[in-house]
Amino acid sequence: MPLPLAALLPLLAQIGPTGTQIQAPLEMPKHKSVLVQPVTPPSPAATRLNECLTLARNEPTAAVDVAEAWRNSLKGSQRAAPGHCLGLALTGLARWNDAEAAFTAARDDTPANERADRARLGAMAANAALVEGGPDRALALLDTAHGEALGAGDAHLAAEVAIDRARALVALKRDNEAAAALTEARAGAPENAVGWLLSATLLRRQGKLGEAQGYIEKAAAITPLDPEVGLEAGVIAVLGGRDAAARRSWQSVIAAAPGSDSAKTAKQYLDQLGPDAAPSSR
Repeated sequence: MPLPLAALLPLLAQIGPTGTQIQAPLEMPKHKSVLVQPVTPPSPAATRLNECLTLARNEPTAAVDVAEAWRNSLKGSQRAAPGHCLGLALTGLARWNDAEAAFTAARDDTPANERADRARLGAMAANAALVEGGPDRALALLDTAHGEALGAGDAHLAAEVAIDRARALVALKRDNEAAAALTEARAGAPENAVGWLLSATLLRRQGKLGEAQGYIEKAAAITPLDPEVGLEAGVIAVLGGRDAAARRSWQSVIAAAPGSDSAKTAKQYLDQLGPDAAPSSR
Protein backbone atom coordinates (compact mmCIF):
# COMPACT_ATOMS: atom_id res chain seq x y z
CA MET A 1 0.00 0.00 0.00
CA PRO A 2 1.48 3.38 -0.96
CA LEU A 3 2.39 5.70 1.88
CA PRO A 4 0.40 8.92 2.26
CA LEU A 5 2.03 12.17 1.20
CA ALA A 6 2.67 13.22 4.78
CA ALA A 7 4.79 10.13 5.39
CA LEU A 8 7.49 11.29 3.00
CA LEU A 9 7.48 14.99 3.72
CA PRO A 10 9.31 15.35 7.04
CA LEU A 11 11.90 17.21 4.99
CA LEU A 12 10.06 20.50 5.23
CA ALA A 13 10.83 23.13 7.80
CA GLN A 14 10.90 21.16 11.07
CA ILE A 15 13.81 22.05 13.31
CA GLY A 16 15.72 19.28 15.06
CA PRO A 17 18.90 18.91 17.14
CA THR A 18 21.96 20.60 15.70
CA GLY A 19 25.60 19.83 15.34
CA THR A 20 25.69 16.39 13.74
CA GLN A 21 28.19 16.03 10.90
CA ILE A 22 27.48 13.28 8.40
CA GLN A 23 29.46 12.06 5.41
CA ALA A 24 27.23 13.37 2.62
CA PRO A 25 27.56 12.23 -0.99
CA LEU A 26 28.70 14.85 -3.47
CA GLU A 27 27.75 13.09 -6.68
CA MET A 28 24.58 13.84 -8.58
CA PRO A 29 21.82 11.26 -8.00
CA LYS A 30 21.94 8.46 -10.56
CA HIS A 31 18.34 8.99 -11.55
CA LYS A 32 17.08 7.24 -14.66
CA SER A 33 16.72 9.42 -17.67
CA VAL A 34 13.21 10.49 -18.53
CA LEU A 35 14.02 10.07 -22.21
CA VAL A 36 12.99 6.46 -22.59
CA GLN A 37 9.67 6.77 -24.40
CA PRO A 38 9.55 4.84 -27.66
CA VAL A 39 10.42 6.62 -30.85
CA THR A 40 7.30 6.37 -32.99
CA PRO A 41 7.93 5.18 -36.54
CA PRO A 42 5.18 4.83 -39.14
CA SER A 43 2.92 1.80 -38.79
CA PRO A 44 3.22 -1.18 -39.08
CA ALA A 45 6.74 -0.75 -37.71
CA ALA A 46 5.27 0.86 -34.59
CA THR A 47 3.55 -2.37 -33.59
CA ARG A 48 6.66 -4.42 -34.21
CA LEU A 49 8.80 -1.96 -32.28
CA ASN A 50 6.47 -1.99 -29.29
CA GLU A 51 6.52 -5.79 -29.28
CA CYS A 52 10.31 -5.76 -29.45
CA LEU A 53 10.60 -3.19 -26.65
CA THR A 54 8.33 -5.28 -24.44
CA LEU A 55 10.54 -8.30 -25.09
CA ALA A 56 13.63 -6.19 -24.35
CA ARG A 57 12.28 -5.25 -20.93
CA ASN A 58 11.32 -8.82 -20.03
CA GLU A 59 13.81 -11.03 -21.90
CA PRO A 60 16.73 -8.86 -23.01
CA THR A 61 18.90 -11.73 -24.24
CA ALA A 62 16.18 -12.95 -26.58
CA ALA A 63 15.45 -9.37 -27.63
CA VAL A 64 19.05 -8.84 -28.73
CA ASP A 65 18.73 -11.72 -31.20
CA VAL A 66 15.33 -10.55 -32.42
CA ALA A 67 16.44 -6.94 -32.85
CA GLU A 68 19.67 -7.83 -34.63
CA ALA A 69 17.89 -10.15 -37.06
CA TRP A 70 15.24 -7.50 -37.70
CA ARG A 71 17.81 -4.76 -38.22
CA ASN A 72 19.94 -6.90 -40.54
CA SER A 73 16.92 -7.50 -42.77
CA LEU A 74 16.44 -3.78 -43.41
CA LYS A 75 18.26 -0.86 -44.97
CA GLY A 76 18.51 2.87 -44.40
CA SER A 77 16.09 4.64 -42.09
CA GLN A 78 14.10 1.44 -41.51
CA ARG A 79 16.96 0.25 -39.32
CA ALA A 80 16.25 2.92 -36.68
CA ALA A 81 13.38 1.07 -34.98
CA PRO A 82 15.21 -2.26 -34.48
CA GLY A 83 18.30 -0.31 -33.46
CA HIS A 84 16.28 1.39 -30.72
CA CYS A 85 15.06 -1.99 -29.49
CA LEU A 86 18.58 -3.40 -29.60
CA GLY A 87 19.87 -0.52 -27.51
CA LEU A 88 17.21 -1.07 -24.86
CA ALA A 89 17.87 -4.82 -24.75
CA LEU A 90 21.59 -4.20 -24.30
CA THR A 91 20.93 -1.84 -21.37
CA GLY A 92 18.98 -4.67 -19.76
CA LEU A 93 22.13 -6.76 -19.97
CA ALA A 94 24.31 -3.90 -18.64
CA ARG A 95 26.27 -3.90 -21.91
CA TRP A 96 26.57 -0.15 -21.80
CA ASN A 97 29.18 0.40 -24.50
CA ASP A 98 27.21 -1.75 -26.93
CA ALA A 99 23.99 0.04 -25.98
CA GLU A 100 25.61 3.42 -26.61
CA ALA A 101 26.71 2.25 -30.05
CA ALA A 102 23.26 0.82 -30.86
CA PHE A 103 21.40 3.98 -29.85
CA THR A 104 23.87 6.16 -31.72
CA ALA A 105 23.49 4.04 -34.86
CA ALA A 106 19.69 4.23 -34.51
CA ARG A 107 19.93 8.00 -34.25
CA ASP A 108 22.08 8.16 -37.35
CA ASP A 109 19.61 5.92 -39.22
CA THR A 110 16.73 8.26 -38.33
CA PRO A 111 15.91 10.75 -41.11
CA ALA A 112 17.37 14.21 -40.60
CA ASN A 113 13.92 15.82 -40.59
CA GLU A 114 12.78 13.67 -37.64
CA ARG A 115 14.74 15.77 -35.22
CA ALA A 116 12.81 15.00 -32.04
CA ASP A 117 13.33 11.26 -32.51
CA ARG A 118 17.01 11.86 -33.22
CA ALA A 119 17.24 13.88 -30.00
CA ARG A 120 15.66 11.12 -27.91
CA LEU A 121 17.89 8.40 -29.34
CA GLY A 122 20.97 10.55 -28.86
CA ALA A 123 20.00 11.13 -25.25
CA MET A 124 19.60 7.40 -24.72
CA ALA A 125 23.09 6.83 -26.11
CA ALA A 126 24.39 9.54 -23.79
CA ASN A 127 22.84 7.92 -20.74
CA ALA A 128 24.54 4.64 -21.59
CA ALA A 129 27.83 6.55 -21.86
CA LEU A 130 27.24 8.15 -18.47
CA VAL A 131 26.69 4.79 -16.81
CA GLU A 132 29.89 3.50 -18.39
CA GLY A 133 31.84 6.49 -17.04
CA GLY A 134 32.18 8.47 -20.23
CA PRO A 135 30.82 11.94 -19.40
CA ASP A 136 32.80 13.55 -22.22
CA ARG A 137 31.19 11.28 -24.81
CA ALA A 138 27.82 11.75 -23.14
CA LEU A 139 28.10 15.52 -23.25
CA ALA A 140 28.92 15.51 -26.95
CA LEU A 141 25.87 13.35 -27.63
CA LEU A 142 23.68 15.52 -25.42
CA ASP A 143 24.85 18.76 -27.00
CA THR A 144 23.79 17.35 -30.36
CA ALA A 145 20.50 16.06 -28.94
CA HIS A 146 19.79 19.45 -27.39
CA GLY A 147 20.31 21.13 -30.74
CA GLU A 148 18.05 18.59 -32.45
CA ALA A 149 15.29 19.19 -29.91
CA LEU A 150 15.49 22.94 -30.36
CA GLY A 151 15.57 22.47 -34.13
CA ALA A 152 12.38 20.45 -33.84
CA GLY A 153 10.77 23.35 -31.99
CA ASP A 154 10.31 21.18 -28.89
CA ALA A 155 11.41 23.31 -25.96
CA HIS A 156 10.07 20.76 -23.48
CA LEU A 157 12.21 18.00 -24.94
CA ALA A 158 15.21 20.34 -24.96
CA ALA A 159 14.63 21.01 -21.26
CA GLU A 160 14.57 17.29 -20.52
CA VAL A 161 17.81 16.82 -22.44
CA ALA A 162 19.23 19.67 -20.35
CA ILE A 163 18.72 17.57 -17.22
CA ASP A 164 21.07 14.93 -18.54
CA ARG A 165 23.46 17.60 -19.80
CA ALA A 166 23.68 18.88 -16.23
CA ARG A 167 24.61 15.44 -14.94
CA ALA A 168 27.37 15.11 -17.52
CA LEU A 169 28.66 18.62 -16.81
CA VAL A 170 28.85 17.93 -13.08
CA ALA A 171 30.84 14.77 -13.79
CA LEU A 172 33.24 16.94 -15.78
CA LYS A 173 33.42 19.45 -12.87
CA ARG A 174 31.77 22.20 -14.92
CA ASP A 175 29.28 23.17 -12.23
CA ASN A 176 28.45 26.65 -13.52
CA GLU A 177 27.42 25.25 -16.88
CA ALA A 178 25.45 22.54 -15.10
CA ALA A 179 23.58 25.21 -13.15
CA ALA A 180 22.67 26.98 -16.39
CA ALA A 181 21.40 23.71 -17.88
CA LEU A 182 19.25 23.10 -14.82
CA THR A 183 17.82 26.62 -15.03
CA GLU A 184 16.63 25.73 -18.53
CA ALA A 185 15.31 22.39 -17.29
CA ARG A 186 13.24 23.92 -14.50
CA ALA A 187 11.78 26.55 -16.82
CA GLY A 188 11.01 24.22 -19.72
CA ALA A 189 9.94 21.10 -17.82
CA PRO A 190 8.76 22.30 -14.40
CA GLU A 191 6.72 19.13 -13.85
CA ASN A 192 9.87 17.00 -13.98
CA ALA A 193 11.01 16.32 -10.43
CA VAL A 194 14.46 15.25 -11.56
CA GLY A 195 15.36 18.79 -12.57
CA TRP A 196 14.46 20.09 -9.11
CA LEU A 197 16.25 17.17 -7.41
CA LEU A 198 19.48 17.71 -9.32
CA SER A 199 19.24 21.46 -8.72
CA ALA A 200 18.97 20.81 -4.99
CA THR A 201 21.94 18.44 -5.12
CA LEU A 202 24.10 20.92 -6.99
CA LEU A 203 23.25 23.75 -4.60
CA ARG A 204 23.95 21.48 -1.63
CA ARG A 205 27.34 20.64 -3.13
CA GLN A 206 28.01 24.39 -3.24
CA GLY A 207 26.94 24.87 0.38
CA LYS A 208 23.79 26.83 -0.53
CA LEU A 209 21.53 24.90 1.82
CA GLY A 210 18.68 27.42 1.95
CA GLU A 211 18.22 27.39 -1.82
CA ALA A 212 18.71 23.63 -1.92
CA GLN A 213 15.91 23.21 0.62
CA GLY A 214 13.51 25.15 -1.59
CA TYR A 215 14.29 23.00 -4.61
CA ILE A 216 14.04 19.69 -2.77
CA GLU A 217 10.63 20.75 -1.49
CA LYS A 218 9.58 21.30 -5.12
CA ALA A 219 10.82 17.82 -6.05
CA ALA A 220 8.98 16.27 -3.11
CA ALA A 221 5.75 18.01 -4.05
CA ILE A 222 5.94 16.43 -7.52
CA THR A 223 7.11 12.93 -6.55
CA PRO A 224 6.59 12.55 -2.79
CA LEU A 225 7.46 8.84 -2.77
CA ASP A 226 10.70 9.06 -4.77
CA PRO A 227 13.40 7.57 -2.51
CA GLU A 228 16.16 9.65 -4.09
CA VAL A 229 14.25 12.79 -3.16
CA GLY A 230 13.96 11.51 0.39
CA LEU A 231 17.68 10.71 0.57
CA GLU A 232 18.69 14.15 -0.69
CA ALA A 233 16.19 15.87 1.59
CA GLY A 234 17.74 14.15 4.58
CA VAL A 235 21.27 15.12 3.57
CA ILE A 236 20.25 18.77 3.15
CA ALA A 237 18.49 18.69 6.51
CA VAL A 238 21.37 17.16 8.44
CA LEU A 239 23.93 19.53 6.94
CA GLY A 240 21.67 22.36 8.05
CA GLY A 241 21.65 21.04 11.61
CA ARG A 242 18.13 19.61 11.44
CA ASP A 243 18.88 16.08 12.55
CA ALA A 244 15.30 15.17 13.46
CA ALA A 245 14.04 16.14 9.99
CA ALA A 246 16.87 14.16 8.40
CA ARG A 247 16.10 11.10 10.49
CA ARG A 248 12.40 11.17 9.58
CA SER A 249 13.17 11.64 5.90
CA TRP A 250 15.55 8.67 5.77
CA GLN A 251 13.16 6.51 7.79
CA SER A 252 10.47 7.31 5.24
CA VAL A 253 12.76 6.12 2.42
CA ILE A 254 13.16 2.76 4.17
CA ALA A 255 9.39 2.51 4.64
CA ALA A 256 8.63 3.49 1.03
CA ALA A 257 11.22 1.26 -0.67
CA PRO A 258 12.23 -1.54 1.72
CA GLY A 259 15.13 -3.65 0.51
CA SER A 260 16.14 -1.19 -2.21
CA ASP A 261 19.58 0.35 -2.67
CA SER A 262 18.07 3.66 -1.56
CA ALA A 263 16.83 2.04 1.66
CA LYS A 264 20.30 0.61 2.31
CA THR A 265 21.83 4.06 1.84
CA ALA A 266 19.22 5.58 4.15
CA LYS A 267 20.08 2.95 6.78
CA GLN A 268 23.79 3.84 6.48
CA TYR A 269 22.97 7.51 6.98
CA LEU A 270 20.83 6.72 10.02
CA ASP A 271 23.67 4.64 11.48
CA GLN A 272 26.01 7.62 11.06
CA LEU A 273 23.47 9.90 12.69
CA GLY A 274 23.08 7.58 15.66
CA PRO A 275 20.01 6.85 17.76
CA ASP A 276 17.41 9.48 18.39
CA ALA A 277 17.88 11.01 21.80
CA ALA A 278 15.08 9.78 24.11
CA PRO A 279 13.11 12.59 25.70
CA SER A 280 13.99 13.17 29.32
CA SER A 281 11.47 11.97 31.91
CA ARG A 282 12.47 14.76 34.28
